[in-house]
Amino acid sequence: MISIETLLGGYRTGYFPMAVNGGVRWFSPGQRGVIPLDRFHTTRRLGRMLRQGRFRCTVNQAFHDVVLACASRADPKGNWIDQEIVESYCALHNAGYAHSVEVWDSNQLVGGLYGVGLRGAFFGESMFHRARDASKVALCHLVYRLRARGYHLLDVQWVTPHLQQFGAIEISRARFLDILDDSMRHDCEFVGSEFRQGAE
Repeated sequence: MISIETLLGGYRTGYFPMAVNGGVRWFSPGQRGVIPLDRFHTTRRLGRMLRQGRFRCTVNQAFHDVVLACASRADPKGNWIDQEIVESYCALHNAGYAHSVEVWDSNQLVGGLYGVGLRGAFFGESMFHRARDASKVALCHLVYRLRARGYHLLDVQWVTPHLQQFGAIEISRARFLDILDDSMRHDCEFVGSEFRQGAE
């Protein structure tokens, strides 16, 4: 298992781990994907659906289930979330640094995401959906929360067509490290004192 100290040290310096060929490798891409929180946007259709309230969102109620769902959605031959990664991030969650957003349809978990919150930065790790738009709803909930709590950085590692529609862009590693350094100067709480784990 990757230690909490090693994980946090990696994130503070712009690195994140992935399971590759039975081992853990650390990455810090030359072009880093981020979603500028002030430029995040949704489609009209998604906006209407959010207002209709089809899904219910919670935070940190089913972290382990979300991580396992993210792991199972990938091609087993190229899955970067192995058992060591699962155990490491569950430990990080128990320490108060890793968080999940869950999306529910009645009592069924139909989507979600997880990542790491460290001072003024949130590092998105993975997301999944079992119902149409459920992962998009999770991302919207995440961004609204980060904005409300004064976060400065939403790291998405690499830009995908899925994330581009929300305003994700690529920036140089040097620029990313500058923003990361600034984010570490701010003390933000993903789950504040008025919330308790599993209460939302």
